[in-house]
Amino acid sequence: MSQVRVRIAPSPTGMPHIGTIFQALINYAFAIQNNGKFIVRIEDTDQARIVKGAEKALFDSLDWFGLTPSESPKHHGNFGPYRQSEKLDIYKKYAHQLIKDNKAYFCFCSPKRLNRVRKDMQKQGKPPMYDKKCSNLDPKEATSRAKSQPHVIRMKILYDKPIITLHDDIRGDINFDKHIIDDQVILKSDGFPTYHLAVVVDDHEMKITHVVRGEEWISSTPKHVLLYQYFGWDVPSFIHTPLLRNPDRSKLSKRHGHSSVSWYQQQGYLPEAVLNFLATRVWNHPNDLEIFGIDEFIKHFSFQKMHIQGPIVDLDKLNWINGQWIRKKPDTDLIKDLQAFRPNNLSKEKLTQILPLIKERLETLSQLKDLTSYFISEPKIDPQLLLKEAKVDKPATADYIIQVSKALEAVDNWSVKTLETSLRNFQKQSSWKPRPAFMTIRIAITGRTTTPPLFDTMQILGKDKVLFRLSHAQKILKV
Repeated sequence: MSQVRVRIAPSPTGMPHIGTIFQALINYAFAIQNNGKFIVRIEDTDQARIVKGAEKALFDSLDWFGLTPSESPKHHGNFGPYRQSEKLDIYKKYAHQLIKDNKAYFCFCSPKRLNRVRKDMQKQGKPPMYDKKCSNLDPKEATSRAKSQPHVIRMKILYDKPIITLHDDIRGDINFDKHIIDDQVILKSDGFPTYHLAVVVDDHEMKITHVVRGEEWISSTPKHVLLYQYFGWDVPSFIHTPLLRNPDRSKLSKRHGHSSVSWYQQQGYLPEAVLNFLATRVWNHPNDLEIFGIDEFIKHFSFQKMHIQGPIVDLDKLNWINGQWIRKKPDTDLIKDLQAFRPNNLSKEKLTQILPLIKERLETLSQLKDLTSYFISEPKIDPQLLLKEAKVDKPATADYIIQVSKALEAVDNWSVKTLETSLRNFQKQSSWKPRPAFMTIRIAITGRTTTPPLFDTMQILGKDKVLFRLSHAQKILKV
């Protein structure tokens, strides 16, 4: 077999979609697994919809995930240009070759007529297809008119065989009735190709061996197979991967916030965790591992073991996977990742001190602010929460907090061990049970019922701050 060459071909019509990264991961893994090449081609023929900065954002996203292309407009290569807008003459040449071979034709129908034809067909309960009017024009007449009249070029569906068969490497043979395949426009009136012509020409010229793309293109693939046959070119292998979906099975579209790569970055997901998550949507590790890196994926992945039922973007599962990757990281590396999420009033030194206490609780890096807020800012104390957890009335709770303060004032060595010893001894001598006793202290100094270990938290807060907060909580209860 010739060298494996695969590609993704995104359009710069918006900021990078997580589905694009999903496709990039599958293509990249297959290429590396087979000592092949992973190519990124930019399909920018829809000039009106191009978003400024989208192409750069795409490559920034690929860099963030470590999915570096072998060839692209950025990385160059021997099979460029890698932007479709730079190949218009090439597409035009091939479109005219099809006309010469009687496999395409000039179409002069106005948009108004085309709209009327579509509506008429819909009224008849037929697919809204072109009625082939211009396919019957005399070729010489059509060529002459094309020199001065607006036109498009359409591929001609030939009915020598009624059925065209698409072979998909994971779905098997899929048959299509040629009579429901439209005479597709392949070259628009502005000289730009449609997707159907451009993708076939590009994949052929770039020697793509395996077309790995989303299942939404299955219905278009028969047209592409026909074009390969019309040109007399070898047809590449086709693999149509499942689409990422929301929990309600709807397509993960751009209107959903978590469809954008930037959302995952802003929420504080690690790139390796997102790739791990995406891989688990369509594939199970042979050793039933749930946490694995891209090297493991490359080593074991195969299309034959891929799930083709719509994979769900389950954010709870992603959070769990991300948390596992956070805990795998050395603290020094994690602190670097956390810099973009570190509040201005949280010093790097203080973060280094706090991180071992909150690392087990972090699921996303963006949770840093919330998990460290009471270390750097005065918490809001809810007196009702204090009373609920203390399980006694206001005077008794206030008196208990006063007694705790006195016990802590006597502590000279403000260490975790000393604090634990002092407060446990104090609790045993009091009439309070352990849970309400320590929960009352926790709420009084943090405002929360759930925090890192109490004595570690107190040690980092320091004696003065702990005593100040206990005093404040006691005063609140007396209001």
